[in-house]
Amino acid sequence: MRFAICNETFQGWTWDRICEFAAATGYAGIEIAPFTLAEDVRGLDAAQRERIRRAAEGNGLAIVGLHWLLVSPKGLSATSPDAETRRATADYLVALARLCSDLGGSVMVFGSPAQRRIEEGVSREDALRWFAETLHPALDYAANFGISICVEPLPAPEANFIMTLDEAATILRLLDHPAARTILDVKSASAERQDIPALIEAYGPLIRHVHANDANRRGPGFGETDFVPILRALRRIGYSGYISVEVFDYTPDPETIARASLVYLEDCLCRASHGDL
Repeated sequence: MRFAICNETFQGWTWDRICEFAAATGYAGIEIAPFTLAEDVRGLDAAQRERIRRAAEGNGLAIVGLHWLLVSPKGLSATSPDAETRRATADYLVALARLCSDLGGSVMVFGSPAQRRIEEGVSREDALRWFAETLHPALDYAANFGISICVEPLPAPEANFIMTLDEAATILRLLDHPAARTILDVKSASAERQDIPALIEAYGPLIRHVHANDANRRGPGFGETDFVPILRALRRIGYSGYISVEVFDYTPDPETIARASLVYLEDCLCRASHGDL
């Protein structure tokens, strides 16, 4: 397991500064929210993409992939009753898969709860069908480049669709695609009925990525969520991917969040590896 951090943690920082700091702090990877790069990533030319990739690689960082996929451009939705909106969303997801490939990433996390909400009057069956149809072109593109698109469960009140790992598993069966996987987001999984280690055991084969955050929306170690049993369960299932620090509360500051989260996670991994309860 390797640790990464999401770039939007460093609000107002340049990309070069983020990469330099993340690497110096000890992270192995960086995960990107596309809206931090451009309102519409189709406007990033080949030279700009190469500079983004080189800045990370030059600091010894892997670009893990993308998350918060549909914050921009505005008006996208994978579950809209409007076919043109869904088509535009499908096209943009393909563009994001292309960006992910160009940057050397291997995961795309489909959270974006506002862009997959079931609108009033829409049945869950229609929403499932439209979501699957909208995602398929990007999945086909992603599969050609070894990229997994991870359908992220998000609880209420953030989302009203795909709210649990069980619901994510249902849509993965519907998609029936080698590039379709899910993600363990610790904050979101904290809202489920089962404890997180039990969820990991139950859905381990489907989990392609992990977001590390406390149930209080802050960084790991900034609340009461114990990551030792979580990391121990991930070791048991043979998880070898990245664990990305993703926070929603940016206090006290990016430097403290990044440093303290990594120190805590490394200590927890050491304890999990040696069976220290």
